[in-house]
Amino acid sequence: MRLSLSATFAAIFSLAASAVLAAPPADLPPAIYTDPAPDSVHPARMEVLHIPSHGLLLNGIAYVAAGAGGHPVVVLLHGLPGNEKNLDLAQAIRRAGWTVVTFNYRGSWGTPGVFRFAQNLEDADAALAFVRDPANAKSLGLDARRVVIIGHSMGGWVAINTAARDKDLIGLVSISAADMTRLAGAPEPIREKVMAGNMESLAGVTARSMAADVATLGPQYALPSGAEGLVGKPYLALTADDGLAGDTDALVNAIRARGGRQVSTLHIATDHTWDDRRIALEAAVIGWLQALK
Repeated sequence: MRLSLSATFAAIFSLAASAVLAAPPADLPPAIYTDPAPDSVHPARMEVLHIPSHGLLLNGIAYVAAGAGGHPVVVLLHGLPGNEKNLDLAQAIRRAGWTVVTFNYRGSWGTPGVFRFAQNLEDADAALAFVRDPANAKSLGLDARRVVIIGHSMGGWVAINTAARDKDLIGLVSISAADMTRLAGAPEPIREKVMAGNMESLAGVTARSMAADVATLGPQYALPSGAEGLVGKPYLALTADDGLAGDTDALVNAIRARGGRQVSTLHIATDHTWDDRRIALEAAVIGWLQALK
């Protein structure tokens, strides 16, 4: 009996999938390649969020993990302007049993307001207050005592500054962190050139206004300035071949010089957005999260 073309493809795919799942790499977390068991009572789901921040509502999404909860939480921060939001990472973290909350800063990607660098820190604080609110924690099935902040690029800068001040976070991950204060001292034409290529989906800005805005960031926001507040906090510092690793290294060295012993580092030969190392990124983050006490 001949199989139809669609049935043939289905059979081939089934065999190929079985071969892949039969022998995954020994060090690869199962959440990367295995869906959770179905839970008809508490299924994995996505919730649209509106997070209050200084009189406006941040557009957000919660990737809620399957199961009754309370699930530990990751607050995931995007960079400038946020073309890479790392939502594949968010999905993998959810499969590992964590609920992930991600949002767009004021003035970015349709969130009301005007984009400003310093207020991104305020928006991160607002997101943390949101997940810790008892009503929200109950609705989303969160364990608000177990919150980790993760940020990529500019979001890494936001996450580091936030974690250095927030004593209740149980961990921090920075991915190719971009120290925005490094631009503050650069000549204006250089600042404008950088900003001209990073204005997509940002409201109320020009390259000149962004160049002026970033110049207002003081040295208290530089990555090494967060070292004192991160001495006792678990921290995974991920760097790449993007010219930014030195700033993260300076922070790690400053933490260790103060006696910090909970810093883990990993450098991968890839680009700023980890385009050809997505699985490696997911494996590093999930492995680290699973080791948290």
